[in-house]
Amino acid sequence: MGISHQVVRLAFSNGTIEVHGLPEGDPRVPAGCRWDARSACHRAAAQDYADIVMSFVRGEVPYEDEARDYPDLAEGLRVRREPRPYQRDAIAAWRKARGRGVVVLPTGAGKSYVAMMAIDDRRRSALVVAPTLDLVRQWYDNLRTAFGQDVGIVGGGEHRVLPLTVTTYDSAYIHMPRFGARFGLIVFDECHHLPGPCYGQGAEMAIAPFRLGLTATPERSDGSHDRLDTLIGPQVFRRDIQEMAGEYLAGYEVVRLAVALTPEERAAYDAARATYRSFLAFHRLRVSEPGGWQRFIGLSSRSHHGRQAWAAWREQKQIALRSEGKLRVLWEILKSHPTEQVIIFTADNETVYALSRTHLIPAITHQTKTPERQWILKAFNAGELRAVVTSKVLNEGVDMPAASVGIVLSGSSSVREHVQRLGRILRRQEGKEATLYEVVTAGTGEEHMSERRREHDAYR
Repeated sequence: MGISHQVVRLAFSNGTIEVHGLPEGDPRVPAGCRWDARSACHRAAAQDYADIVMSFVRGEVPYEDEARDYPDLAEGLRVRREPRPYQRDAIAAWRKARGRGVVVLPTGAGKSYVAMMAIDDRRRSALVVAPTLDLVRQWYDNLRTAFGQDVGIVGGGEHRVLPLTVTTYDSAYIHMPRFGARFGLIVFDECHHLPGPCYGQGAEMAIAPFRLGLTATPERSDGSHDRLDTLIGPQVFRRDIQEMAGEYLAGYEVVRLAVALTPEERAAYDAARATYRSFLAFHRLRVSEPGGWQRFIGLSSRSHHGRQAWAAWREQKQIALRSEGKLRVLWEILKSHPTEQVIIFTADNETVYALSRTHLIPAITHQTKTPERQWILKAFNAGELRAVVTSKVLNEGVDMPAASVGIVLSGSSSVREHVQRLGRILRRQEGKEATLYEVVTAGTGEEHMSERRREHDAYR
């Protein structure tokens, strides 16, 4: 087969790269490209753009690049500060990996400034992707201050795409087919969210040759964190909490407190547990096995006994999560830290609102309106509010430097969630020593959950 001398042309189309001018079977076609008979061209995922270009450069194949639509940044950082040694090392490692990779740093260690350094280093139009609108607003403010220029926002009812833009993972997935060629660098904040099936597609539909992932906890329980190597790049730098505590993060202590059920609570718990366990035994179910929990949910909806088992599971869980002993211990902890800023974490909103009413503590949940949430956080960090109670919305990304005491009354078995909650109180301040209390109801399923979520070096 002869080789065509037609001009090779690259184009961006709906989250893909089209390679025109090479016939099917041409040996110059880069790896990863597939023939698309409908368009009479080769096609690849947009994320393969850099590899395709390098293939043509190495093979000395002339080409016209109509895919790239991202400009250089006219100016870099306007506001600079001396980076900490580990931030400098992180950027050096990322640069050595050709501007692709994941940086793992604890909450409060300055991951966002690493991103600023990366944007300044590459000087390409950059997109920052964050999991929540609160974080989008935080990035927006930080980027405007650091680079002294207007910043675009996509999400939350806004759609302005500028050389520096911030968006959510949801909006990136929706809009990347249209603006995936407009950024040379993408920063994925809290990048452990990315390997999900939809969010990962958003990364695949962007041509950005430079990519930076930021997280304190890259590992995922489903094992899909391995996809980060393809979507962003390899893990190029890592420092964990215990390596930085006392020097760059506040020193900390973790205190685990076990409380007993009252006789009445114990009787109710054991009865509910027996109903639930009996149903599992009858159907030979083990919820700890893959798919076991989903089978229980399905079977529990099909019969009267199943609905009883579901109600019993909920009852025994609620007894353990909100036992009288926990409430007494909470009050004692609050009294023992009369001058410190405290965050109380629970597993559910119902408990949040109950504690808020009982102790007259402001509550923050996903139902809290943005203006109210911003007022609470501002007053808390200014020392005007002594405590905040929340469920999961403060687990990641929210800056609460004043917090020095965390109280985990209940939560999931997730290691990530527990590490994130610890991270909320580790922002370093002069003379600060942080304490994380974990309150567990003894003799219940909470003990097993506690052991699972403490499987991290930060608790050893």
